[in-house]
Amino acid sequence: MSNPQQLRYSKEHEWLSAAGEDGVSTIGITEFAANALGDVVYVQLPDVGSTVTAGETCGELESTKSVSDLYSPVSGEVTEINEDVVNDPALVNSAPFEGGWLFKVRVTGEPEELLSADAYTAFAEN
Repeated sequence: MSNPQQLRYSKEHEWLSAAGEDGVSTIGITEFAANALGDVVYVQLPDVGSTVTAGETCGELESTKSVSDLYSPVSGEVTEINEDVVNDPALVNSAPFEGGWLFKVRVTGEPEELLSADAYTAFAEN
């Protein structure tokens, strides 16, 4: 499992990119989570314009094995969802850090407990 160093991670297995100049970060699930879920067949994402809260559910991922809640690693306003993933949920499995991103949020609050790539890798392996 290779977790990109430039991202930060939650203990719920979501990743977060650094905010751009507009304050917007991209969110997805990790390769570890995608592998644990199995083949993702349906993705429910928050609505554009809605507010998400760090640590709270904001959608769900359905796989051939189970349905799992999607948690937001930060608080803020959803600015975009990945329509490609809605139309082809398998992108979550095939490219969790690239084309399989889930949504973008203008961050208003960030918890202190987000992990570095190395800390997340150690957490996920235990």
